[in-house]
Amino acid sequence: DVTLPGREVPQGQPHVITQIITELEDLFMGMGYQIVDGDEVEEDYYNFERLNLPKDHPARDMQDTFYITKDVLLRTQTSADQPWSLENHDFSKGPLKVLSPGRVYRRDTDDATHSHQFHQIEGLVVDKHITMADLKGTLILVAKTLFGDQFDVRLRPSFFPFTEPSVEADVTCFNCNG
Repeated sequence: DVTLPGREVPQGQPHVITQIITELEDLFMGMGYQIVDGDEVEEDYYNFERLNLPKDHPARDMQDTFYITKDVLLRTQTSADQPWSLENHDFSKGPLKVLSPGRVYRRDTDDATHSHQFHQIEGLVVDKHITMADLKGTLILVAKTLFGDQFDVRLRPSFFPFTEPSVEADVTCFNCNG
């Protein structure tokens, strides 16, 4: 009977990934960053060439990248937003500070540690006198915001062919505090 009162439908909640992205966006906007929402369908030029990945780089292989045409693909990294940001920023008005969250795509076989589609978040700061101390402070603040002040954060030098310098962050174990 359509005249009877309806059943109350429980209200949903944002997905946990959406909650984390929103929390990080709020944190970075509070530090003066702009949020860049780049295109998921991108030109090879911005996804690879402008990031100095040569034509023969393994990441550009058909088995690693979803190509739509020869020159158009599903972005493999949110780094594709960086050339756009650099080209369009007016440095006479101050430093460039951007955060690029979003979905990225790779031709991976889905398993416990790999997915053909996942979320990535990346920051870029360009200004005079930016140092490793700025990166360290930012990474520690992010870890403390996400996990809490009670956990220790350790930064270790690491090698990644696409960033210099590079570090990895470790956070104290939730269970054993080790």
